Amino acid sequence: MSHREIRNVINGESVGAADGRTRDLIDPTTGQVWAQVAESGAEDVDRAYRAADAAFAGWRDTIPAERQKALLAIADLFEAHASELIELESNNTGKPLALTASEEVPPMIDQIRFFAGAARVLEGRAAGEYMAGFTSFIRREPVGVIGQVTPWNYPMMMAVWKYIPAIAAGNTVVLKPSDTTPASTVRMAELINEAELLPPGVFNVICGDRETGRALVKHDRPDMVSITGSVRAGIEVATEAAQDVKRVHLELGGKAPVVVFDDADIEAAAETLAVAGYFNAGQDCTAATRVLVAPGIHDEFVAALTEQARATQTTLADGPGGDALVPPVNNVHQLERVLGFIQRAPAHAQVMAGGHRQGDRGYFIEPTLIAGLKQNDELIQDEIFGPVITVQKFTDESEALRWANGVRYGLASSVWTKDFGRAMRMSRALDFGCVWINTHIPLVAEMPHGGFKQSGYGKDLSMYGFEDYTRIKHVMANLDS
Repeated sequence: MSHREIRNVINGESVGAADGRTRDLIDPTTGQVWAQVAESGAEDVDRAYRAADAAFAGWRDTIPAERQKALLAIADLFEAHASELIELESNNTGKPLALTASEEVPPMIDQIRFFAGAARVLEGRAAGEYMAGFTSFIRREPVGVIGQVTPWNYPMMMAVWKYIPAIAAGNTVVLKPSDTTPASTVRMAELINEAELLPPGVFNVICGDRETGRALVKHDRPDMVSITGSVRAGIEVATEAAQDVKRVHLELGGKAPVVVFDDADIEAAAETLAVAGYFNAGQDCTAATRVLVAPGIHDEFVAALTEQARATQTTLADGPGGDALVPPVNNVHQLERVLGFIQRAPAHAQVMAGGHRQGDRGYFIEPTLIAGLKQNDELIQDEIFGPVITVQKFTDESEALRWANGVRYGLASSVWTKDFGRAMRMSRALDFGCVWINTHIPLVAEMPHGGFKQSGYGKDLSMYGFEDYTRIKHVMANLDS
């Protein structure tokens, strides 16, 4: 049986790995092979960096209006090919077609258009005479050649978050998608090249495994390395990049606390949090997976969440063409990891819903709710990255805050209360890069996404994300010369 062939995109051409190696890609809804992908090595990485290096001088010198025009054309191109990209993303991840079309593609297109505009709004301190007889001004310049690594939970959108702002700022890119989900990223690069919207070498895609990623980071050419991935991967990247002082941009894991006070709207909160916790099978670093509930409403709220979990439909029954909320987890290793967390739940934990693998094909896990947990439990402290929501009962605002902050992650959080003063106190004290109030998970292109502590540093989206791909130069002129 023949399968789709997915190749690297280097210097505007689709090419296989230099040594001809390939690897099977598995459809997570069936567990069956659906494509073969190039398995790149150091030679392929070097070739891609040489292409990016050669393209940098020309792309760096394009004026912002030209870069904007190219990115707006890319947005239009992807919009025209949305059906094809959605189908590939579904093959990649097992996600429902309808949800991918409604929840991922429109924001992705909007984000490209935002960064197209950002290319023309460079910011810096006003030129002026800060020392008598001298005029100073700021140049904001592209960093150079950027190496990027993207994850498997939102492969298409996370790729856009990486390469679009980098290219908008005048950099060139070599991007490695996750080894299990390269298809949509490769197709985006192919479409750009077929339409001749970027010069060859500005955007290159290298497929491969962890060793390919290590070669991407270790190479001496990139001026900066940007990764979205696990804490472990981020530490490895930062350690390797430190050897030759590359700039690093890290968007890593999360363990978002959801603090629900006793004046919250129970029905609205439970419905929203079920979506925010089970969407994409909980494979989201901002997912609403760690719920802390006030004692006055704890039992009622657990009952409401239990009902939501039992009513949440997976694509096992609905099929990829439907609009069910929960797809399979991405791969067999993640299936085993998530089930392992559930199986190791302590004796004091109560599995209120789910807790099992679903079906005998693919990598489906029932939407799961676990109550009765304590702050030091593994299920509270470690990122599960699956369709599992945990619940703790706190005694007062002080304990809620202490427990919410008492993890190594600092990416996202939410507070549910009608008390404005309490919401403001919590939003100030929560040690997370994003705090939602009476909602959880919406993002907009104009606002930054990125965390603190072991969730990494640097921002995606917004002008802050754009500026991360620039460097600042001070120019000072002697007025008497």
